Amino acid sequence: MMWTALGLAIFLTSTSPARAQVGLDRYSSIVVDATDGAVLSGVNPDALRYPASLTKMMTAYMLFAALRDGRLSFDQPVPVSAHAASQQPSKLGLLPGRFITVEQALLGLVTKSANDAAAALGELMGGDEGRFAQMMTLQARLLGMVQTTFRNASGLPDQDQVTTARDLAVLARHLVHDFPMYYHYFSTPGFLWHGRIIPNRDTMLQTYPGADGIKAGYIGASGHNLVTSAVRAGVRLVGVVLGTASSAERDRQMTALLDQGFERMDVLPLAPVVVAHLPWMLRTAQAAATPSVVEAAPHAASAAMALRHGLGRRYPPMLRVRHAATFLPPP
Repeated sequence: MMWTALGLAIFLTSTSPARAQVGLDRYSSIVVDATDGAVLSGVNPDALRYPASLTKMMTAYMLFAALRDGRLSFDQPVPVSAHAASQQPSKLGLLPGRFITVEQALLGLVTKSANDAAAALGELMGGDEGRFAQMMTLQARLLGMVQTTFRNASGLPDQDQVTTARDLAVLARHLVHDFPMYYHYFSTPGFLWHGRIIPNRDTMLQTYPGADGIKAGYIGASGHNLVTSAVRAGVRLVGVVLGTASSAERDRQMTALLDQGFERMDVLPLAPVVVAHLPWMLRTAQAAATPSVVEAAPHAASAAMALRHGLGRRYPPMLRVRHAATFLPPP
C-alpha cells in the first residue's frame, strides 16, 4: 500500500502523540534509563542537529567541574566583557565592566537561559569564548559524545555547532551522576534579579510528575529542543526531544515519550500535576509561605525559599541563593 506524505503524517499524528513530528526533517528523540544508558526509544537519535541553548548543559558541566575541583567558588566575581554583554537575547542585560557572581551567572543560565551569562562564564573558565568552546568539545569527547562540536558557550547560531539526541542524553546522565551536589540547580523555579523574578523556562518542571530538570532551547534553525530528567518509583529516565515546531508540541512529545518509557520500565503513572496560580515571590533568605511551597537550604547561612507550583510537597532542601539580587562593584 502506497502512502502519500500527507497520509503518512496524518497516520503518525493520529496513532501516537509521541510520533506526531517524526516526519519533520529536524526531528530527533531518545529516551534512556539514566542508570545504565539503556535506550528505551529513539527516532533519528544519531542525526546531526543544532543544540541551541542545550549547549548550556555543557557550560554548566564545565562550571560544576571547576566548582568541585576548587578552581572556582559560588561567590567568585565574574567580569562582564563587552563581548559577553553584546550577546543576543535571551540575556540578563549585563553591563560591560561590571561583575556578577558565579552563582548569579549559573542561575541566569538555568532559568532565563541567559546568553550573556554563558559567555561571561566561558571567558572566566577559558580565557575567551572560542577557547572555552574547544574545551567543551574536548570534554564532550571524554564523556563519549562522539558527534558533538561546540563553537560557543550559549548555543547561539553557528552552523558548525552540532550534536545529536544520543549525545545530549549522555551529557544529561553525566550531569546527574557526576554532580549530584549541583544538579539541583536545574530545577530552580526562579530567582530575584534586580527586583524582578526570573522564572525557569522549562515548563515540564511544573507540569510533569517527577520531572526535576534539565534544559530547554530554541533557535530558528533547530526548532524547539528539550532535555528532561524525571524520577518515578526510584527509576530515573532521561528524554531528549529536538526540532519540534512549538514549545507546546515539544512538551507534548516529551510527556508522551517519558510516559511510554516509564511504562516499559513497569513504573505506574502518577497523578497529573495541577498547576496552582501562586505568587512568584522568591527573595534572598525568605519567601512567602504558601501550602505548595516551600523550601529552605538549612545548610546555607543565607538561604532562599523557593516556590514550587502545584506539587503540594516540600521542595528538595538544596537551593542556595546568596547574592541573587546584587551586583558586585568593580574591584
